[in-house]
Amino acid sequence: MTTTPTARPAAPATSGRDWRAPAAACTTVILWASAFVSIRSAGEAYSPGALALGRLVAGTLTLGAFLLVRREGLPARAAWPGIVTSGLLWFGLYMVVLNWGEQQVDAGTAAMVVNIGPLLIALLSAGLLGEGLPRRLLAGMAVSFGGAAVVGLSMSGHGSSSVLGVVLCLVAAVAYAGGVVGQKPALRHGSALQITTFGCLIGTVACLPFTGVLVSEAADAPLSATLNMIYLGVFPTALAFTTWAYALARTTAGRMGATTYAVPALVVLMSWLLLDEVPALLTVAGGLLCLAGVAVSRTRGRGRRGGPADPPADARG
Repeated sequence: MTTTPTARPAAPATSGRDWRAPAAACTTVILWASAFVSIRSAGEAYSPGALALGRLVAGTLTLGAFLLVRREGLPARAAWPGIVTSGLLWFGLYMVVLNWGEQQVDAGTAAMVVNIGPLLIALLSAGLLGEGLPRRLLAGMAVSFGGAAVVGLSMSGHGSSSVLGVVLCLVAAVAYAGGVVGQKPALRHGSALQITTFGCLIGTVACLPFTGVLVSEAADAPLSATLNMIYLGVFPTALAFTTWAYALARTTAGRMGATTYAVPALVVLMSWLLLDEVPALLTVAGGLLCLAGVAVSRTRGRGRRGGPADPPADARG
């Protein structure tokens, strides 16, 4: 906690936190939203486990290359419990179950159900990390969850929903929340790149039983599906999970989780631009509610600047 502040002068670090962490969070949200489109596309040729393994291999190789270039090495021993937890739950279980769920339900329903994750993150982080539940965060979560529900309901007629698909997305949300809460303490003992790289590696190892399926499906898959799988590994995994960890180290898990309520709105926009699916007015209204809730959750009361919601000791270079 006391070793990193000397790496940068005080003034630039303060000004940096004003824009770098929010920019990292926005990058994560945009890339994760694009993953919903790519998963549905690649899922036509790859089964859930094979797609998760291919994505994780691409992500691990990309992250490993950056780790070697930056010569960061291994994180401290104290970081490993959180790395293993996030690797198994978030990189491993979450990706397999989400891939499976998106084969059963449409993108809007999947995004809506998975986005109960931020609510679970806020509750778990309050109980396990002692972060508390600020009123603005609760208010923003309520608004955004309402918006996500509206988006899901407005798109529910565009695909075949099933009880299995909804259950799988619920499992994905629980795995996502557990992974985030497990990752947060690890970021006190390692950089965002270290924690993400080794978490991704743990997830890859956990998915190795799907190796034979991946090899056989890759031989028959169209190039577009394979490119989508590689894209998922390089951008929504390697880049987006690193920018997520960077931002998470500089704020609370609850506030970062609430930021992802913008994902359903962006999924709608990307489907409109990339798939020629014109959203209904109700969908647009739900998307605007998601964004409004994120804005509320990320603001602070005038009298609470520098309070416990954003512990400065977590800021790392």
